[in-house]
Amino acid sequence: MALQLNTRLRETKLREAVEYVFPLPPVAGAVSAVRRRAGVVLTDWNVSPGIFEDALLVVSELLTNAIVHALPPAELRLSWIRGDGLDTLRVEVTDAGPARAAGQELEGIDPDEHGRGEEIVRALATRYGIRFHPGGVTRWADLVAA
Repeated sequence: MALQLNTRLRETKLREAVEYVFPLPPVAGAVSAVRRRAGVVLTDWNVSPGIFEDALLVVSELLTNAIVHALPPAELRLSWIRGDGLDTLRVEVTDAGPARAAGQELEGIDPDEHGRGEEIVRALATRYGIRFHPGGVTRWADLVAA
């Protein structure tokens, strides 16, 4: 059964930027479906091969974090900004905030299988951060193409 995603495209001509927004449906298989769609968008944008695979891994890690640790809804936003000799891909995932109290253990999750996503994102990204705002949290990572 194919998962159908509602997406909306917003192209902006500020600093040669384009943006794509993907809602993350709270269903099994959503992360892989959104990752595949993100790959198509990155290909359409001619994102540098040097950051393409890293970008898809960052997408997967940030989306998985939102599914495992946060309340729905979640949304992926990709922004491709060209200019000044450096092209930057921003990956943002916004969710409705933590699903558990700080320090609360995840039931049924093997700690040897989880918990490295943020380290992976930090290792791949040029810049990484978290923004807390009313109604949720946004985790973002910038990947700069040389």
